[in-house]
Amino acid sequence: MTMSLTEQFIMVGMVILGTMLTRFLPFLFFPVGRPTPKYIQYLGQVLPLAMFGMLVIYCLKDVSLLSGSHGLAEFLSIALTVGLHFWRRQMLLSIAGGTIFYMLLVQYILV
Repeated sequence: MTMSLTEQFIMVGMVILGTMLTRFLPFLFFPVGRPTPKYIQYLGQVLPLAMFGMLVIYCLKDVSLLSGSHGLAEFLSIALTVGLHFWRRQMLLSIAGGTIFYMLLVQYILV
């Protein structure tokens, strides 16, 4: 299915509009002079952890413990990610280390 030139312009315009709205609306709702509402502060604390938990569940949903490598690569990678996070307390290092370790396991070791 192909889009006409007009449809392409409309799509690009909508993407630009959506991006700009998500960038500017927080500054309109929460100006610099006013304190941030407690509920928004609460969401800022719990949403990153909730999203990380959902990501873990999504990544493990198709792991079969009864066939293949029995989820060994996934569980070793999770263990490394948790270990790196407790050791260095840097989210980017933990995620990158676990992801790279997982990719090395599935590509070269647990074939």
